[in-house]
Amino acid sequence: MNDDGGVRVAIRAPRAADAAPYAEAVRRSADHIGRWNPVEPDGLTELLERQGQGLRTFLIEDTASGGLVGKCNVANIVMGRFCNAALGYDSYLPFAGTGRMTEGMQLVVDRCFAPVERGGLGLHRLEINVQPDNVRSIALARRLGFRHEGFTPRMLFLSGAWRDHERFALTAEEWAPPGP
Repeated sequence: MNDDGGVRVAIRAPRAADAAPYAEAVRRSADHIGRWNPVEPDGLTELLERQGQGLRTFLIEDTASGGLVGKCNVANIVMGRFCNAALGYDSYLPFAGTGRMTEGMQLVVDRCFAPVERGGLGLHRLEINVQPDNVRSIALARRLGFRHEGFTPRMLFLSGAWRDHERFALTAEEWAPPGP
């Protein structure tokens, strides 16, 4: 996969050499992400093993420092007549709240909707599912242009309980790609 760059960020597939910086970023951000998602600093190796037709992961990097801004999993990829996937993401400190995660997610969404022959995933529809109290992630989904589709009770088992989620979606026709 070719690297894509934004003004302040770039996206790329993770690689084995990312294990140490990834673990450091996740540990540093444990309090920031732990309320909403599992904190798995040593999970990159397993994540790399799972990459394939149903899962693609993108790391978002700060272009100036090379630091990890965040991670986005494009999961549950189903092609055929559906061409749909779910996005799940974490932002890492010290970059949270700087707008870099939004820039990176714009690049990820653009890659998801781009045709396969141009290096994209060729998807038509994307979902983001967010716990109702996670106002920052809901704001990110809205900044990206995702529309609220509904509420899903007890959707995911996280932190020892089934958690409710708000569901957001976006289709390729609705997507306004980031400018130059």
